Amino acid sequence: MSGGNTCLNCGACCAFFRVSFYWGEVHSDFAVPEPLTEPVSFTRLAMRGTNQPSPRCVALEGEVGGCVSCSIYENRPGPCRDFEAYDAEGACNRARAAHGLPPLEDNPVAA
Repeated sequence: MSGGNTCLNCGACCAFFRVSFYWGEVHSDFAVPEPLTEPVSFTRLAMRGTNQPSPRCVALEGEVGGCVSCSIYENRPGPCRDFEAYDAEGACNRARAAHGLPPLEDNPVAA
């Protein structure tokens, strides 16, 4: 994340969705830290805090809508790596709306 990336001052997705993934990601090249996870099923884990009625990932640092960061960014699980910010019709804006943040249009950092 760099420059004018809105994700650095949003964090809405990290406090809106359950982040569940295959348990093998704690032993992968990215090695999601196992103590920050909790079991969801026999083969799936979730980031702690995201499997709650009011989710908030344990790795999210800062205040949603303010300056935020991920404490395990280099080791984040697949769903976080695959998440598409700036998808004006998608999940990013649903999460932003749930936190009272204005919707994003197109990706302002894409060239």
